[in-house]
Amino acid sequence: MYDAFLNPKFVGTYDDFEDSEVVIIGAPFDGTVTFRPGTRFAPQVMRIESVGLETYSPYQDRDLLDHKIHDMGDLNLPFGMVEKSLDMIEENIDKIVQSGKKPFMIGGEHLVTLPAFKAVHKKYPDICVIHFDAHTDLREDFLGMPLSHATVIRKIWDEIGDDRIFQFGIRSGGREEFYWADSGHTFLNKHDFTGLDMAIEKIGNRPVYFTLDLDVLDPSVMCGTGTTEGGGVTFKELMNAILSMKGLNVVATDIVELAPHYDTSGVSTAIACKLLREITLLIAKKN
Repeated sequence: MYDAFLNPKFVGTYDDFEDSEVVIIGAPFDGTVTFRPGTRFAPQVMRIESVGLETYSPYQDRDLLDHKIHDMGDLNLPFGMVEKSLDMIEENIDKIVQSGKKPFMIGGEHLVTLPAFKAVHKKYPDICVIHFDAHTDLREDFLGMPLSHATVIRKIWDEIGDDRIFQFGIRSGGREEFYWADSGHTFLNKHDFTGLDMAIEKIGNRPVYFTLDLDVLDPSVMCGTGTTEGGGVTFKELMNAILSMKGLNVVATDIVELAPHYDTSGVSTAIACKLLREITLLIAKKN
């Protein structure tokens, strides 16, 4: 019997792995954060707090209980071992993808996107990336370390090259990162979601990896994150942007950088849970 206290699962995700189309997996890793740690606690806190969330979405007139969704829990990642942790993430996401299911990873810091993307890229070689974030994440290294949540999108670019990465909400990064993006390597839109409709049209039917860094939201909405940046988007703007992607072929997604204990009100976690519900319904097949 399922026990919500001893074995918490995200609300509405109680189906068996074999029967499910979407598989939620936690990657509680924050070993390369550049400011405040704590994102490792996000997956479990979100599961516990999701008890306050309805399974029905009035935004989409859909319900989690109408779909087959499995929460396989958190990976038991080794502390202090970055490359080993990334290998474990890639291996487990690969199993989900090769089973014909769509992975939805809860981070953790943004570096966890890299191994997940690599696993998905193996099955979908023509994949594109939609990236919502406050930060460019386009550094070649951070303090001499090539693997960092500040380098994750640059490392993904190393895998797929130009014209396949679309970044929105960006308002922080080194000058060289913005110049590098503007030279044609990524489509980078500052501050908001202007151009998202163009990106959706350009992507067409190609598979998409969608990565959502919660600090794309303004700190007045989302203060529970490690590196807050003023000037972010509102919840309504973010929700409208997500819903506008309903026609895309999103084959994998993640939600990262919630550090729940910096927001003792629980509001940041509640917002993250609601976004997880909406994105899950977005990528699940319509009845």
